[in-house]
Amino acid sequence: MRLVFGLVMLIGLGLAGAAVYLAKDFIGHQQAQLAEAELAKKAIVPVENVYVVNKQMRYGQRLTLEDVKLVRWPTSAIPEGAFFKEEDLFPEGTDVPRSVLRTLEPDEAVMAVKVTGAGEDAGVSSRLSPGMRAFAIKTDVTSGVSGFLRPGDRVDVYWTGRLGEQQVTKLIESGVRLVAINQSADEDRNGPIVAKTVTVEATPLQVASLAQAQAAGRLSLSLVGADDQIVSQDVEVDMQQVLGIETVVRKQAERKCFVMRRVGEETIATSIETECTN
Repeated sequence: MRLVFGLVMLIGLGLAGAAVYLAKDFIGHQQAQLAEAELAKKAIVPVENVYVVNKQMRYGQRLTLEDVKLVRWPTSAIPEGAFFKEEDLFPEGTDVPRSVLRTLEPDEAVMAVKVTGAGEDAGVSSRLSPGMRAFAIKTDVTSGVSGFLRPGDRVDVYWTGRLGEQQVTKLIESGVRLVAINQSADEDRNGPIVAKTVTVEATPLQVASLAQAQAAGRLSLSLVGADDQIVSQDVEVDMQQVLGIETVVRKQAERKCFVMRRVGEETIATSIETECTN
């Protein structure tokens, strides 16, 4: 009897141990699943619906509702100026399209800087900042940086003309932005083109200055580097400086005259302002 009782106890202890082991394994498996679920939850990225183009679109093309679609875009990576709603992209209705200012590749987000306002053409006026004006400068191969200018570049403007007896070259405007080359505002043009005119963005005061300078002499352009933030200072050169000729100005020494008078045993000299005669 005792043997049977002992055997039953051993079997019971074995079953209990197995149950504990299975329970521990189950709990560990559940904890691993919960940890994986938590990691998956953290990996979920918040998204928003953003309008993208469904085909390549180039400068000047009309952007209509048929050219765009909504896609889910990671919220943290949405580019500035993107459109989220149809009424934002077409504020005057879908019958009033926008125009493309820069090439858009398929599935690229539509951004405000790459399209015009509703109903606007992709002309120079759409490129001007508020309060700025467009001014055309006549150029050729030499004055137009050998045809390597493109809309969006920045240039320094130099004037060459006569000041009195001297012919000088002077920097008159620094870092002005180009908005068009030969009446084209396409920034995606890659090939060099000899510009007959370039159009710059300028304030009304700068426009007056450039117009006066162009009427009185010749304007030349100097291309500014894309990442160059240094503003050019006053620059003026004449032919004597170019040739290294120094002008020596000799100033005649001033002649001072004095009136001598005696006061007691002292002689006092008093300077006079009139011209000396002897």
